[in-house]
Amino acid sequence: MRSDSNYKGWSRGVSWIWFDLDDTLIDFHANSRSALRLLYEQEGLASYYATCEEWIGAYECHNHKLWDRYNRGEITQDFLRLDRFRTPLNAGWGGTVDELDAYCLRLDPLYLGLLAAQTAMVDGAVELVESLRDKGYNIGVLSNGFTDVQNRKLVNTGLDRIVDLMVLSDDIGVNKPDPRLFVHAMSRTADMEPSHHLMIGDNPDTDIAGAVRSGWRAIHLDRRLGAAATLSEEKTHLVSPSLDLLKELF
Repeated sequence: MRSDSNYKGWSRGVSWIWFDLDDTLIDFHANSRSALRLLYEQEGLASYYATCEEWIGAYECHNHKLWDRYNRGEITQDFLRLDRFRTPLNAGWGGTVDELDAYCLRLDPLYLGLLAAQTAMVDGAVELVESLRDKGYNIGVLSNGFTDVQNRKLVNTGLDRIVDLMVLSDDIGVNKPDPRLFVHAMSRTADMEPSHHLMIGDNPDTDIAGAVRSGWRAIHLDRRLGAAATLSEEKTHLVSPSLDLLKELF
């Protein structure tokens, strides 16, 4: 990270550092693909997709669209968890609609169990959290993920030992970027001063937009960047290509 006067004192006054969980601390992309491969093998999904890569591609494409809609509050969690299997499997399904729905409802907990068991982490995640804790910061996780799987992920990766508080959209039924979730997170800490809270996340539309809208500071983890952190064009948040670079900010 370059030395820049723009960064001097940027994190002063922060007492709570919040992380998004998936693809910020935990490598969701790698873990999900591992879980989908296992599901393909265990459930005989070769009957619907000739290769595992085709299955994963179809699932990921549709699931991404569903999560965009879910984050905007357009669909329910139940619909997302059913339809992310139903639509990719529908074309090759030979039974009734009710039978397809029942099958997909069985696949959902199987997939989530396999997903929660995977433990790949984003490079530098554990080291950064441990470094921040050593410096006296409180560590929070703020996630739109589902309660039944996010808690298992935290335990299986060992993050539960170094995270002070996890707040989930399921807690109050609203998702990031809705400021109500950020206000709820502050209330859980008994510190309602927005300048004391900082969000680190990979999604500019949920993590960063919600934090900035709520008066928090924010760092966008964008791995498409080069080697240095920069201020956003609006100068409302920082953008960094890796977690490892962030140690120098605090």
